[in-house]
Amino acid sequence: MLKILSAAAATLTIATATFAADLPDLQGREIVVATENAYPPLQFVDPDSGDAVGWEYDAMAEIAERLNAKVVYENVSWDAMIPAVSEAQFDMGMTGITIRDDRKEKVDFSDTYMTSEMVMLVRGDEDRFASAEEFAANDDLLVAAQPGTTPFYVAVYDVLDGDEANARIKLFETFGATVQALRAGDVDLSLTDSVGGEGYVAASEGKLKIVGEKLGTEDFGFIFPKGSDLVAPINAAIADMRADGTIDALDKKWFLDFKVGG
Repeated sequence: MLKILSAAAATLTIATATFAADLPDLQGREIVVATENAYPPLQFVDPDSGDAVGWEYDAMAEIAERLNAKVVYENVSWDAMIPAVSEAQFDMGMTGITIRDDRKEKVDFSDTYMTSEMVMLVRGDEDRFASAEEFAANDDLLVAAQPGTTPFYVAVYDVLDGDEANARIKLFETFGATVQALRAGDVDLSLTDSVGGEGYVAASEGKLKIVGEKLGTEDFGFIFPKGSDLVAPINAAIADMRADGTIDALDKKWFLDFKVGG
């Protein structure tokens, strides 16, 4: 079983708030959160400790503390997450989920907790292309993606020819599997947001890099079953964390200071 580190156990250098009188009090309510654990540095399994850690885990620990709630995590694949949350099998979902109108038809989103940009993740020795245009012009090059994700649609419509059945797109169940295929040479490109891409590059010891210009901006949010009464309290906690500098401190911890094995 994976161990989940709380903000305190991860030695987060933030003054963790006790229950704030001006925030909703959930009176110890249990919140079951679906997570994939495959999206560093938002949430992933630390290869050195075996612990599930990351920005989102620390954020949820802060949210639970401020709202007087208890968080329980369940590991779920990306393919199953939005349908499962939509069917109220879980109270929430988190895995760097892009806020999109089509997804809003199935689930409710929290307010944005982070904004990122789509980037091109390649092997460290890649020299055949350095832009989306150069990649598209070489029919021998393959891109990895998860079906139904933002990277998939960016690959189809912003990099390639708009054909969702294009044979140059190789589909994988998890983002981690796309990165493994990239490192193994089975594909030549994995599209991801800058958050996940920078996390993988930092942990790759030079075997991965990001090339080219960013391909657009996306906002991340937590997801909930439609009509969930948790949306407003979670949004209040996110706003409180942004106002007191906790969001900035989390960004610094996980994007600037964190090193695998550090």
